Amino acid sequence: MTFANARSSYRKAETIKPVEPTDPHEIIGVTLRELEKSLRVMAAAKANGGAYPSQHVNRAFTAIYILQSSLDFDKGGEIATNLFRVYEFCRLQVAEAFAKNPDAQLEQGAEHIAGILSAWDEIGGQAKAPE
Repeated sequence: MTFANARSSYRKAETIKPVEPTDPHEIIGVTLRELEKSLRVMAAAKANGGAYPSQHVNRAFTAIYILQSSLDFDKGGEIATNLFRVYEFCRLQVAEAFAKNPDAQLEQGAEHIAGILSAWDEIGGQAKAPE
C-alpha cells in the first residue's frame, strides 16, 4: 500500500462515526462486553508471555470505572454491593497485571464478567419482550 492509499484509508476511517448506544441497559452491556474482551486479551498475552496491550489495559480500567460508578447502592442493595466487589476484583487483577505480577487472575475476572454479562443480556431480553 502506498503512502497516499494509506492516508486515504485513514481519512475514510476517521470520518466513520461509531454507533453509540443511548439505552442505559445497552450502554452497560457494551461496557461489560468490552471489559470481558480486554480481560481475555490480557489473559492471552499473559499465557503467551507477551506484553499486555496498553489499549486493553486502559479499556479495562475505563470499563471498570464506568461499571462501578453506574451502581445505585440505594436501589440495588446487596446486588449492587456484590457487583462492586466483582468489579473491584477485576480492577485489582488488571492493576496486578500492569505491575507485572505473574499471579494476576485475569481469566478468572473475565469469567466473572461473562457470567454477569449473560445475566444482563437475559434481563434485557425480558425487559424488551412483548407483554
